[in-house]
Amino acid sequence: MKKVRKAVIPVAGLGTRFLPATKAIPKEMLTIVDRPTIQYIVEEVVASGIEEVILITSAGKSAIENHFDYNYELDTILKDKNKDALREELSLTSSLIDVVSVRQKEPLGLGHAIWMARKVVGDEPFLVLLGDDLVRSKVPCCRQMIDLYEKVNESVVAIQRVPMDQTCQYGIIEGKETDFERTFKVKQMVEKPAPGTSKSDMAIIGRYLLMPEIFKALGKTSPGHGGEIQLTDALQSLADQRGMYAYEFEGKRYDAGDKLGYLKAIIDIALDHPTLGEPLRDHLKFVCDGKNCLQ
Repeated sequence: MKKVRKAVIPVAGLGTRFLPATKAIPKEMLTIVDRPTIQYIVEEVVASGIEEVILITSAGKSAIENHFDYNYELDTILKDKNKDALREELSLTSSLIDVVSVRQKEPLGLGHAIWMARKVVGDEPFLVLLGDDLVRSKVPCCRQMIDLYEKVNESVVAIQRVPMDQTCQYGIIEGKETDFERTFKVKQMVEKPAPGTSKSDMAIIGRYLLMPEIFKALGKTSPGHGGEIQLTDALQSLADQRGMYAYEFEGKRYDAGDKLGYLKAIIDIALDHPTLGEPLRDHLKFVCDGKNCLQ
């Protein structure tokens, strides 16, 4: 069994759901309280024991790479102004983990973005995290998945239960319960099934632990709608070939690529902030006083 050492994070998307805010700023750099969204994603993989992050980027995404790099000019200014706490925080950010970038030159879908990482990942199992899916949990979601992988030695996708009327918005898995807690053996995967066509409420979220055979499956996957290579098609092929598990992770997931999900993440994270939490809680009580809530 090979150790999971690398994580692929596709960040090449245009972020059209947040226009005009994302016209000049990558959506992954939108701030949640005091950090960009992408930093929460990277901190999760670091806390899970990952050694290297592979960013799948596109034109206009250099701000993400710069965020995790050392900035000599800024460090010098902060030093001259005796901003030692800020210097230390920025130093921790730039030294979080080794970051490698791979350019996706054409927007050919999530499957293609992952396929672009094949030469850097090599013949190893690896994680994939979507840059707009945040998960807050006592044990990092990726760590939970790695723990399961070390028992089953197969690919793992993270899932959550969703209302049946929302299954058409997700990739849905159908599977059989296993002896492992919160774990299912994947039988079938359907991308955004039409209402009433699937009895499963188990939706795939933006966390995958994949065996390297996924690259061969992606290479054989024909482009679908819009000329994009769909990851779900390759995942089904991999599941048929050697098996795959779905894990109902423990924690709370936020779709930070959706405006409402983004706001929920900001509020929840701010409420736990050591200096902002209490005054924000007081403010929310003030605006939501009894029947006059938000009036």
